[in-house]
Amino acid sequence: MARLKTVLAFLSLLVLAGWGVNAFAQSAHKREHAAPNAKVFFIGLADGATVPSQLTVKFGAENIEIVPASVDKPNSGHFHILIDSPMPPLDAPIPNDANHLHFGKGQTEGEIILPAGEHTLQLLIGDHAHVPHDPPVASQVIHVRVDPATVEKPRTPAPADAKVFFIGLDDGGKIPTKSIVKFGASGIEMVPAGVQKPNSGHHHLLIDTPLPPLDREIPNDADHLHFGKGQTEAEISLTPGPHTLQLLLGDFEHVPHEPPVMSKQIHVVAVEGGAAPAEAETARTPSPPDAAVYFVYPHNEERIYPSSTIRFGLKNMGVAPAGVQKPDTGHHHLLIDTDPLAALDQPIPNDPNHLHFGGGQTEKKIKLPPGKHTLQLVLGDYRHVPFDPPVMSQRIEVIVVSPRQMRRRRH
Repeated sequence: MARLKTVLAFLSLLVLAGWGVNAFAQSAHKREHAAPNAKVFFIGLADGATVPSQLTVKFGAENIEIVPASVDKPNSGHFHILIDSPMPPLDAPIPNDANHLHFGKGQTEGEIILPAGEHTLQLLIGDHAHVPHDPPVASQVIHVRVDPATVEKPRTPAPADAKVFFIGLDDGGKIPTKSIVKFGASGIEMVPAGVQKPNSGHHHLLIDTPLPPLDREIPNDADHLHFGKGQTEAEISLTPGPHTLQLLLGDFEHVPHEPPVMSKQIHVVAVEGGAAPAEAETARTPSPPDAAVYFVYPHNEERIYPSSTIRFGLKNMGVAPAGVQKPDTGHHHLLIDTDPLAALDQPIPNDPNHLHFGGGQTEKKIKLPPGKHTLQLVLGDYRHVPFDPPVMSQRIEVIVVSPRQMRRRRH
């Protein structure tokens, strides 16, 4: 009798074991087959690239159809981006979290936000159940570096009555090419960079440049001078001719306050020997007759995101920073929602509607509100004065739409 019970128990275990195997087999997802030559890849994003924190990533595919996740169709699927993550298990749905982004509507591009530093990105196709194919359709792993200057940061509150201003320097004045510029402040304490203290900050001097993004660290270059030791004066060197100067306070991380504490932008003329050059205000620099400036991106009537990188091109002339007097060279200015220049013998204004790229930049990420906007490029000489004849692009119109509207339009 005891032996019979043992046999029955053993048979029961076999039955249970068989049921368990069958149940596991039934629960495991059957992987869809993919064409052996199917492949996916990033478009316009190279291995080792330096990128902004917020960027639009575009995906490409060959020999496999891209469809929404709800579509169950042979040799088809949708994109996933793996961020700083190894390949997930291939016999289970791809996770859905910050390291595994799903594009289940069949999108072929997406906007992602990355922190500063080094990152890896990889594309992986999933079927209608988000499970990788057999064999998996994945891109090569690429490495990117996020520029810390593009990372949005929280802003430090500033007292409502905080002010910064120039001492002994008036709008429209003339100053020597090598000058000591003095900074003043009221309602806020000056402390060195790195010192986190309420109602405090340190000076930055913006030269021939518009305000930088207010939710990021102020750039540190020839156009954005940092005074991180808490200085209230500094000797600066300017090239002869007109310039713009503006003070902007930064917190312990060099980020502008909320609200920003800044002076008015002033215009000065730097002179040598105590007198302005005779041609400084009137003479225009000749340009080659075949010179042309144009938009590489965007094009006329194109739809763009609220935060877009505008790219400039130049033909039959070279690009040189403002202040560099060299034949057949100049630097770009971007006119936004403003009439074409009326005065071609004066320095191009420097304000939110007339952006200067005095460092010789050929692209700039700008933010525009939704709706229609006009854009035009004008080349300026070393003094920001248009050439003779003027080198300017056609005035184009763009339509700013949200990423959601852009996706809706495409699908």
